[in-house]
Amino acid sequence: MRRRIVTLTVLAAVLAITLFGVPLAVAVARFHESMSTHDLERAADTVALAVTGDLANGRIPELKPAGPHEGEGRMRDITIAVYSPTGRLLVGEGPAHADDFVRSARDSDRANGTFGDEVVLAEPVLSGASVVGVIRAAHPRAELDARIRLTWLKMGGLAAIAIGASWLIGRRIATRLARPLEDLAVTAERLGEGDFTVRARRTGVREIDQVAEALDVTSERIGETLERERTFSSDASHQLRTPLTGLRLQLEAALESPDRDPYETIRDSIASADRLERTIDDLLALAKQTRAPRALLDLGKLFEEVRQTWHGLLAGRGRALRISGREALPARAADAAVRQVLAVLLDNAATHGRGTVTVLARDAGDALAIDVSDEGAIPDGHDPFVPGDETEEREGHGIGLRLARSLSEAEGGRLRLTSPSPTTFTLLLPAERPAPREEGPGLAS
Repeated sequence: MRRRIVTLTVLAAVLAITLFGVPLAVAVARFHESMSTHDLERAADTVALAVTGDLANGRIPELKPAGPHEGEGRMRDITIAVYSPTGRLLVGEGPAHADDFVRSARDSDRANGTFGDEVVLAEPVLSGASVVGVIRAAHPRAELDARIRLTWLKMGGLAAIAIGASWLIGRRIATRLARPLEDLAVTAERLGEGDFTVRARRTGVREIDQVAEALDVTSERIGETLERERTFSSDASHQLRTPLTGLRLQLEAALESPDRDPYETIRDSIASADRLERTIDDLLALAKQTRAPRALLDLGKLFEEVRQTWHGLLAGRGRALRISGREALPARAADAAVRQVLAVLLDNAATHGRGTVTVLARDAGDALAIDVSDEGAIPDGHDPFVPGDETEEREGHGIGLRLARSLSEAEGGRLRLTSPSPTTFTLLLPAERPAPREEGPGLAS
């Protein structure tokens, strides 16, 4: 690309110089020819003034040599010849007999042109109305050609300098344009290698900066997508463990009780599989950053699902589950999100807590509060939402609580640790109070 930009820049300069330089070179040649004619005319006029009297009186004039400064800056080798009206050479350097220019000058004001290797100008010498002689001035054509070639050489030098300057400018432009594109290529390569933190430099070239901005947006989106996938993998392994454990316990209990009705076990297993499927759908929605539509939360149905899922699990560990507040203030939220938050809190209570697990829904002013508590305690200074070390993060400590917090915030709510001992987590959701019922005019007291 660099070579192409430089080549195009130089070609553009050459084309411009050619289109401008060729007519200028022709004009310069004509200018020097005109100046040559002017010099010859001036020399002839000077001699004519000096010899007019002698020629009018029939004397042969005497030509004086040019002074040391005469003719400075003009043609140097000008030769002068004086002819009689009959064409005979009287004095000076010229052909012995009148040439075509001398003969033509007798009948006109002036005759000039090129004869052989000379540039010639002839003009008549008048005394009154009579032609008393003809002045012939000439200089070598080679001198005129040398002057033209010297001027052309200077013009060629300037053209070479201009082309050199265009080459340098082309290289600078190529560097300014190519280097940002090369940087973009490196950025794209690093992006392809999996470095989604890479960002492209801004160059001040609007079109290239637009490409860089689009690449940065792409990098950021890909990074976010992969991060969501990693989060989903971590959250899924944590969130699916509990329903899978419950399903396994149900099946193991059926195997240990051969007299138990197998149809009841199958129905319970299907219900557990349905809850597992809902959990997977919720986690996929989180990974895709989509949210279920918000509606009035059905606490009765939600708490019944909690009881069916967790009663048996906790009872198997010798622990009790208490649920109250089904008629609490309604709230508008996605069932799936609230269901996942409660699943995280109950799993945390079942795994890290002890004693009875209590789920309580209550009115908290402008919010619906759902408390999940047990009889355990959290050490002072420990943040349950942050894994303490790699071992805890690998075991899932804090990962589920982080997920629960993000889900609650996505629904416009908050998740807090309201009491470290006994351990109590509170989910706050914006409440939706029913509109006050208006009394009809006939019912007013």
